[in-house]
Amino acid sequence: MKYFFYVAGLLLLSLGISLTILSDLGTSPFDALLVGLSFNVGLTVGSWEIIIAAIMIVGNAMLGRQKPELLGIMTAVIVGIGIDFWLHALSTAIAPVGVTSQILYFTAGLFAVGVGTAIYLHTNFAPIPVDRLTLLVKELAKTNLFYSRTAIYLMFLILAVVFGGPIGIGTVLTVCFGGLILNAIMPATAKTLDRVLLPKEPLIR
Repeated sequence: MKYFFYVAGLLLLSLGISLTILSDLGTSPFDALLVGLSFNVGLTVGSWEIIIAAIMIVGNAMLGRQKPELLGIMTAVIVGIGIDFWLHALSTAIAPVGVTSQILYFTAGLFAVGVGTAIYLHTNFAPIPVDRLTLLVKELAKTNLFYSRTAIYLMFLILAVVFGGPIGIGTVLTVCFGGLILNAIMPATAKTLDRVLLPKEPLIR
């Protein structure tokens, strides 16, 4: 059951990413980099998700002086396949024709990313490489999660600009509210999943 929620969370996360991309309002810096690479270099957005994740896994291992977390590749593969699937499935059905529809798609995507991330994180299985990098930077720089995450977002933002990724108001909103949404959703998600995942204590008669 744990692995079912792990995969379900990642597929919901990839749906959210796809909705933000299709909204045409801008995506997170990392996703903007993926779209920019896909548009200007080739391959699909999902393929670049896997490639960048593999590079980051090697980089994280060198940075933390530890063995590569190879399970992270599996996470990236599921997210990458999910992104390509949702973009293909939804591209013909979703075509924002005005600011209102763009905002609706983007908002739905942002919340789907939050819920999907909360579900997958609670299973505590195979972390996404960018999440591991955030923790490594926090430990090495002796700072907090906010500053380490911001530094990583800034790095990806610069790379996204270089490769012509979709930077817009959605990018700013993702950086500002993505973490807040996740923090608000995590407690309720944890409580709900624990009811299913944790073994129930036998009744004492």
